[in-house]
Amino acid sequence: MSDNDAELAAGIAARVEAFVRTVVMPYEKNTRRTAHGPSDELIDELKEKARVAGVLTPHILPDGRHLTQRETAAVLKKSGLSLLGPLAVNTAAPDEGNMYLLGKVGNAELKRRFLKPMIEGRARSAFFMTEPAADDGAGSDPSMMKTACQPDGNHWVINGRKKFITGVDGAKVGIVMAKSNDGACMFLVDLPNPAIRITRVLDTIDDALPGGHAEITIDNLRVPADQMLGKSGEGFKYAQIRLSPARLSHCMRWYGAGVRANEIATEYANRRKAFGRTLIDHEGVGFMLADNLIDLKQAELMIDWCADVLDTGSLGTKESSMAKVSVSESLSRVADRCVQVMGGSGVTRDFMVEAFYREVRAFRIYDGPTEVHKWSLAKTIKREWRETQT
Repeated sequence: MSDNDAELAAGIAARVEAFVRTVVMPYEKNTRRTAHGPSDELIDELKEKARVAGVLTPHILPDGRHLTQRETAAVLKKSGLSLLGPLAVNTAAPDEGNMYLLGKVGNAELKRRFLKPMIEGRARSAFFMTEPAADDGAGSDPSMMKTACQPDGNHWVINGRKKFITGVDGAKVGIVMAKSNDGACMFLVDLPNPAIRITRVLDTIDDALPGGHAEITIDNLRVPADQMLGKSGEGFKYAQIRLSPARLSHCMRWYGAGVRANEIATEYANRRKAFGRTLIDHEGVGFMLADNLIDLKQAELMIDWCADVLDTGSLGTKESSMAKVSVSESLSRVADRCVQVMGGSGVTRDFMVEAFYREVRAFRIYDGPTEVHKWSLAKTIKREWRETQT
């Protein structure tokens, strides 16, 4: 990254931070929220304010170029300072990862139809991959996918079930993964579609994303052949292109939330008094905040290191697994300490640390549980060791 590029990214990040702190944070107590996330009305209002402020979709430049991963990290960390921040400036999951994928592999027509309205903040999206455990379907192991697709003239017909599909309720763009005789396939579809039925929206520990996480039944969904990304059997190749950057951008956004939670806990500890002195002067509290600084710095460095690896053109599968484990576990510790520092106040919804605690707990599972990533890393260690023995 050149000095000019770094300066550009720093400028964008500063504008995003100012917008999130001054415009977005006052909305955090807004009543237009449900157990399944903030309403689209609220999000659209915030996006319009971001559009006016010139910070909507800030990681994609007006000429269509995507910032590098290191530059994106600078911006997304700031968008995450509020749980509403990524939604307001259009850097939230799954849209950010879907925009990245389409920008990389979509043809001109698919970009016009599906990517353009997403970049403009006029359409949310959903990524249909995970399947119900009851079906022995694709969860942490996408090779177990049961949803099937078959060619029918100049269309493909898709049938199956999906689960934990984030944001599908209210989404306008869908990326559906299914398996043909050739292997995995990836399709772009307009939403809503009568062949894609929301069976139920799950009640989960987190509630920061619009539309929640849904169970889906796909019943004879007909998709024109020209809405397949690439060729039949190439779906996992495209999933790999999306995988590491989307995994890392989760870390970027949650890092921002961790910084904010620590700010709130620090403010509380420096103002609240107990046993004759401020909380921070009690070692039990002060040391927890010191540990937070250490964990936050480690998370920041892991994010930037992995971003640099991806910017070399590497898929970064191993590195993004390492970053996801390290950052999610570090931020989980930060969240827990913030709640503990604030005592009874920390478990109330009067302060945002309670929400961050719930959200980051889910992050340790989403995009692959810690244990799955460690298992994958162990397999890599074994393979690399064997290669040294030949």
